[in-house]
Amino acid sequence: AGAALFLASDAASFVNGHVLTVDGGMSVQM
Repeated sequence: AGAALFLASDAASFVNGHVLTVDGGMSVQM
């Protein structure tokens, strides 16, 4: 939920065409 709130805020205005992985840390454990 934190990533969705960030992307909806004005602070994410610089994020352009980036793939943001939201998997709860599963990709770090692999």
